[in-house]
Amino acid sequence: MQINLVTSNLGKVKEFRIILGNEIQINHIEKEYRELRSDSPEEIAKESAKRLAEELQKTIVVEDSGLFIKALNDFPGTCSSYINKRIGLKGILKLMENVEDRSCTYKSAVAYCGPGNEPVSFFGEEKGKVAEEVRGSYGFGHDPIFIPLGQEKTYGETENCENLKRFRKIAVEKLREYLNEG
Repeated sequence: MQINLVTSNLGKVKEFRIILGNEIQINHIEKEYRELRSDSPEEIAKESAKRLAEELQKTIVVEDSGLFIKALNDFPGTCSSYINKRIGLKGILKLMENVEDRSCTYKSAVAYCGPGNEPVSFFGEEKGKVAEEVRGSYGFGHDPIFIPLGQEKTYGETENCENLKRFRKIAVEKLREYLNEG
């Protein structure tokens, strides 16, 4: 079995490959695409999958994820990549200065859609807290400031963190179950 994963993020491709192993082959389609503006990663992923399936005339898988920080009213949320490019992790930490409640949730939505079909989505999330400083260089995105619930280290401090991240793994495993049932 094979899926067409559309993303310009090679870190996501690596994580998908680790999660799916040899069971499902990944055809990586490197493509940047516009995204719907929404607070819901599921809504964004579904709309993108449907549009890309029509445009490319292929069955498509896309993933949308973000870091939702409670004290910042879920900012940066679905704009995580854009905000990371603009103010970086240090900018987010600046917004968190003197904030005691550092709880946050990493959320991921994976959507699957074929041309002419309605998309289906699969959701995963992982609770944690925002670190006081950027820690580590593993992973990508917000990994160096995200400390998973019950842990002391950020994902950025954890070698092979791709094997440990729960939020995307939960969503991708739901996709695998769906594909194996079909």
